[in-house]
Amino acid sequence: MRPKKIENFVVKIDTKIDYALKKINKNLFGIIFVVSQKNILLGSISDGDIRRYIIKHKNISNKITIKSKLINKRVKTINSQDTNKKLFNLLEKGFRVVPKVNKKNQLIDICTYKNIISFPIASPQISKLEVSLVNNCLQSGWISSRGSYIDTFEKNFSKFLNFGYSLAVSSGTTALELAIKSLKLPKKSEIILPNFTFAATINSIINSGMTPVLCDVRRDTWTIDYEKIKKLINNKTKAVIPVQIYGQAYHVDKIHKIAKDNNLYIIEDCAEGLGGKYKNKIVNKKADVICYSFFANKVITTGEGGMAVFKDIKTYNTAKMIRSHGMDPKKKYYHNIEGSNYRMTNIQAAIGTAQLKKINYFIKKRKLIFNIYDNYLSKIKFISLLPKNTWSQNSYWLYTILINDFGSRKRDILLEKLTKNGIEARNGFISLNKMKPFKKYSRNNLPISNYLSENTISLPTSINLTKNQIKYIVDLLLVNIEELNYVK
Repeated sequence: MRPKKIENFVVKIDTKIDYALKKINKNLFGIIFVVSQKNILLGSISDGDIRRYIIKHKNISNKITIKSKLINKRVKTINSQDTNKKLFNLLEKGFRVVPKVNKKNQLIDICTYKNIISFPIASPQISKLEVSLVNNCLQSGWISSRGSYIDTFEKNFSKFLNFGYSLAVSSGTTALELAIKSLKLPKKSEIILPNFTFAATINSIINSGMTPVLCDVRRDTWTIDYEKIKKLINNKTKAVIPVQIYGQAYHVDKIHKIAKDNNLYIIEDCAEGLGGKYKNKIVNKKADVICYSFFANKVITTGEGGMAVFKDIKTYNTAKMIRSHGMDPKKKYYHNIEGSNYRMTNIQAAIGTAQLKKINYFIKKRKLIFNIYDNYLSKIKFISLLPKNTWSQNSYWLYTILINDFGSRKRDILLEKLTKNGIEARNGFISLNKMKPFKKYSRNNLPISNYLSENTISLPTSINLTKNQIKYIVDLLLVNIEELNYVK
């Protein structure tokens, strides 16, 4: 008894060709497998085989039946004893569908990538180096927030950036909170941020006792609109938090001028931007604080964790105390200022130290993944790619696209369909003004961020993806988009 899920891949000998074509149209793989009356696999027929037969014989009658001479008998198969490795090798060679047979050569299943592999949105790359440093950390006994790896990670991070004073913290969110608190802004100061970003940006402002002010973004960069920042500034405005959304740099020079003219701090949310460039530089040395995230899906990871990098050593020293409950660094249990626990563990820092050694390799691999996607999608008229320009380079975090005028309803259905096929894709960040806790921080219409929010999706961006796997993802994506375009 064959599973129902493979019925659209199978026809019996002597079946009419038009019936076979209907099944090919349903399975979306361009091929059908032919079996005998006893379910013995006889071979395969592609839609191209049928087309060539019809052209050659000048016969388009729907009464044509599948005969032995039409069948391709040289079909690659696997059996119940074969490992996933053999199937994976066949799929990697370009066989998108592989039939599984029993000892009698009876068809029992149809295998695709979905049978053996799923495609997560991202996956951490942990090797022997990370394991070795973590073991060393465990053996040292320094497993909490003190230890040599904390210092090493912070120093190496500043060295990589060639900028600032780095403080390792428990998350990208606490990096932002620490940055805000260390600047000693007056209570309820207003901080301008983009409407199209992850909620950590606005939560860090609220949790620090400040007032967020939402600003729309630009369509050409997806980042905060510098022209609209100007209209939101008043005597309560003390800072702006531009976000490198999906690894895309913002207009650094223009926003720096606005900040300088209005005596504002710049706290850069670079959670998604590590490794990206602005005017060929990997860091904005004009920002007062730059905040990074090392969550598991980021360019480098410590599991959870983050880094706050300070331009000014005085602010850095203040932040270092706040990070550890405001404790005086020279006098145990004496607290100079109010603080909290924003510390990273030495174990996490050990992982980060190893990851940082490989960051250039990670970025190179991610760039290759982005380029392969771009090659497949750049000419699709209903898709817009991540913004590109001559003055910046993306960090290649998550491969994200805009499906023009698609809408959130169809986009969410698309995500469900991709998930059922083993592809983890995500909707773009929901605009902050569309969520109940944050609506009150919106003062103007925010059309660009709302449009991006409703029409963007992120696709799997693991550096282990192969060209064939990306093609499989893209093919399913496009087929499902085209189908949903007919849904009203």
